[in-house]
Amino acid sequence: MLEIYTDWSCLNNPWNWWRAYLFKYKDKTKQDYEWVKNTTNNKMELLAIIKALKALKKSAQKMKINLYTDSNYVKMWITEWIKKWKQNNRKTANKQDVKNKEFWEELDELSSKFDINWYWVKAHNTNQYNNIVDELARKWARSIS
Repeated sequence: MLEIYTDWSCLNNPWNWWRAYLFKYKDKTKQDYEWVKNTTNNKMELLAIIKALKALKKSAQKMKINLYTDSNYVKMWITEWIKKWKQNNRKTANKQDVKNKEFWEELDELSSKFDINWYWVKAHNTNQYNNIVDELARKWARSIS
């Protein structure tokens, strides 16, 4: 079972946006982070997950993955709301384009390649690895503040 934790941080909005992810497999962890300019918190939530899935090796397609996010927005979208969006020809109920459409399409395409269980975890709480990835993103955001 592979576990993925994702998060982002922004200090001194709008310049210091950082996304981070952490892979946990057995007793090993791997982490990565990146600075992104001129974006939003929702895009960063999506981008952290997209970057994590893109970093997976092809062999991960055969593994079960537990993906943890502290964004209920992302978790609900990818597990429930996206079905209705697809039924509506990728439009909202009001026949409008959804915000961040290109990110949702990319996440949908990437996640379809893997066997992912999606979990929401409360931010800044008791989940050790969510706290680690949160601190990783914050650390890098602080480093250029």
